[in-house]
Amino acid sequence: MNKRFFGAKQVAMVGLDIGITGTCAHYHSDVDIAGLRCSRCEEYFACYQCHDALEDHHFVPMAKNSAEPAVLCGRCGQELTYQEYKTGACLNCLAPFNPRCEIHEDRYFC
Repeated sequence: MNKRFFGAKQVAMVGLDIGITGTCAHYHSDVDIAGLRCSRCEEYFACYQCHDALEDHHFVPMAKNSAEPAVLCGRCGQELTYQEYKTGACLNCLAPFNPRCEIHEDRYFC
């Protein structure tokens, strides 16, 4: 396990073999940069598999309509709501998120 700290606020992303942009052992393409927040432990993880390997509970999705940040950009450290994340790119640095993450959307958001 390791943690990477991002942005001026030094928000952490947790996972296995976290790369400089938030990639992990499971997802490591140039666009796999979104850290996803578990609503139970309220930490950002590189992916649900990293979370489930490191915690004593399964990843609990964030509500889609929550005003709370649900995603952390691994390029710049910007925290985003679900609605902001769904634009497809970070609103701060414009780094694109992996569009194939939609396959797992129900694991991260409800």
